[in-house]
Amino acid sequence: MAVRGGGGGGGTQLHDLPEPILTQVISLIEDVRTRNAVSLVCSRWRTLERSTRTSLSLRGNVRNPFLLPTCFSAVSCLDLSLLSPWGHPFLPPPPPNYFQQEEQNLQPYHLSNQQLIAQRLGQAFPSVASLVVYAREPSTIYALAPQWPRLLEAKLVRWHQRPHHSPGSDLAPLLANCSAIDSLDLSDFYCWTEDIPPALQAYPTAAASLTRLNLLLASASEGFGRSELAVISESCTNLRHLIAPCIFNPRYINFVGDDALLDLATNCPRLTLLHLVDPSTLSPAPAAGGGEQTQEDAGITAAGLQNLFAALRGLEDVALDLCHNVQDAGPAFESLSHRCPRIKSLKLGHFQSICKAAWLHLDGVAVCGGLESLCIKNSSDLTDAGLAAIARGCRRISKFEIHGCNRVTETGIKRLASTLRSTLKEVRISGCELLDSTRSLRALDPVRDRLERLHFDCVWVKPGLEEQPAEDPENAADGSDVDEFEDGVDCSHESARKKCRYSEEAGPAHYGNGVNSLWSRNWERLRYLSLWFPAGEVLTPLLDALESCPVLEEISIKVEGDCRTCPKPTQRVFGLSFLAQYQRLAKMKLDCGEAIGYALTAPMGQMDLSLWERFYLHGIGDLNLYELDYWPPQDKEVNQRSLSLPATGLIQECLSLRKLFIHGTTHEHFMRFFLMMQNLRDVQLREDYYPAPENDMSTEMRVDSCSRFEDALNNRVVPD
Repeated sequence: MAVRGGGGGGGTQLHDLPEPILTQVISLIEDVRTRNAVSLVCSRWRTLERSTRTSLSLRGNVRNPFLLPTCFSAVSCLDLSLLSPWGHPFLPPPPPNYFQQEEQNLQPYHLSNQQLIAQRLGQAFPSVASLVVYAREPSTIYALAPQWPRLLEAKLVRWHQRPHHSPGSDLAPLLANCSAIDSLDLSDFYCWTEDIPPALQAYPTAAASLTRLNLLLASASEGFGRSELAVISESCTNLRHLIAPCIFNPRYINFVGDDALLDLATNCPRLTLLHLVDPSTLSPAPAAGGGEQTQEDAGITAAGLQNLFAALRGLEDVALDLCHNVQDAGPAFESLSHRCPRIKSLKLGHFQSICKAAWLHLDGVAVCGGLESLCIKNSSDLTDAGLAAIARGCRRISKFEIHGCNRVTETGIKRLASTLRSTLKEVRISGCELLDSTRSLRALDPVRDRLERLHFDCVWVKPGLEEQPAEDPENAADGSDVDEFEDGVDCSHESARKKCRYSEEAGPAHYGNGVNSLWSRNWERLRYLSLWFPAGEVLTPLLDALESCPVLEEISIKVEGDCRTCPKPTQRVFGLSFLAQYQRLAKMKLDCGEAIGYALTAPMGQMDLSLWERFYLHGIGDLNLYELDYWPPQDKEVNQRSLSLPATGLIQECLSLRKLFIHGTTHEHFMRFFLMMQNLRDVQLREDYYPAPENDMSTEMRVDSCSRFEDALNNRVVPD
């Protein structure tokens, strides 16, 4: 670590730097393992590292409070949501009907040994300003909130069913003790919409201090109505960020319409981020190529949106993701551009006529020239010409997402990519009927050396289906004013069709008519890849499309569909082993949680879930992964999402794994297989899906089972 060598022998060492400079250097280190290595150099460095660490996530077992670290006094962001055993309250519940008492009558109940953990946490981390905690019972918040009365940010997590308490009981202890709270995040917290307004009304001081409120409740099936949204906005008048599920269906009596939006803007005039989402959009997406279309109109109109934007002139980020149509919305977004000049991010769902591109002048969304992020979902009349106009008008877009727009073709995406080549960094394409995998990737060819994050649906073209429908007249009508921005890129549908033919007879790794030579190009900056697969589809055709990704570090694979209706796959493996060609791939998320099958004995001719797990995980041992998140497939009829024996054996073959997170449950003797993985350091079962099992299964992992496994894991000698 010599900085400079002297003529006499000894040089100036990094250790010789003045303490203020060395402290600043160490404070700039973000990677956790690097920080841990720094703390092992010497006692001085250890002290400096501990004094500069501001964020910490505890993963230990709550049975061992004597292991609680006491040297992180500067930690301001504390995460307690992943304590072991995951999802189990580390504090005993209060007496029955305790939270039904009046606030002034609340008295601390008897402190047991376990409840002293809360006090120990407060003493060990006195500077906490941001807290994340798994709050399965209100008693957890009641014990923790008094430890940090100056708490500014809080995130509650709960995937188990809501306990039978009065509305608002979960939030009451937090709002009562932390009156200066600035941010409240309930996006991973399962509760009722009826719990929020009473709690905010009961504690007006805390509600008035909130500036960021995320109410996108986990697995919420219902949204807030007009009256509930009014209570929230009247209580939290200083809000700058609001994310909430709302009812926009005009068939409901209490639906959110133009008047409700205007009242929201009047009560919260400082809003800069506004995300209002229909809860139905949060459910699992339909199969690719079948974006949901509806003929019904929503309860809000373009005129109402213009009034909303006129009242909220400071808006920078807007998301309106609906399940019903908003007709002729173009003028509303022209108004957004003029009324809210700082708008940078826009997400729209089921908005029609957002950009007609009928003439050479820009209209609708295309007028919002300051946009940096744009997401368009289920816009049934959006055409290639509209996309080209948006690209011409919004030259700063770095993130673009399109979903369920069934009139957009390869030509439109290529025009947009060519125009935005200098800025585009992230693209997501899903659910568009005319954009399968082949066409999507070919359309992104102008920016393949620019993209850093990419998502698309893996729907491969089969023989007889590769012919694309005739180009829409509206797409063709505007071609003259767009081609000049294509930098010479050939967008001919006929030539594209000839190159994208997929031959099942030759196998999934071979494409006809020279498409390999077209695709075999470098994706030089691609670091993150996200893929969606229908159940039963294979991964292998992808490898020709993305043959060279030298800096790919993380991949996310999601499988959805009913395996019970799928024939047995003609190939015996999904194809994970082919990912070994990506040398820097270190993190993988394999989400089969929405793949449905038979957990128990399958009927004749069908595969049970253990065989499907073998199909999807085969070859994972060939990868040099550092971290794996795995969601096992499920049987919804018996509410079972469990890791099978074949899956356990296959994961065990991935010897390089250091972190393994199973989002489900399994048997204790299956988990013992993981003890033979020498490098494995961090393993946890997380049932972070709704509804998480309330009681432990008799033959699956229980609290004691988790504790025994963790003790065995921690008692091993880790090579590094």
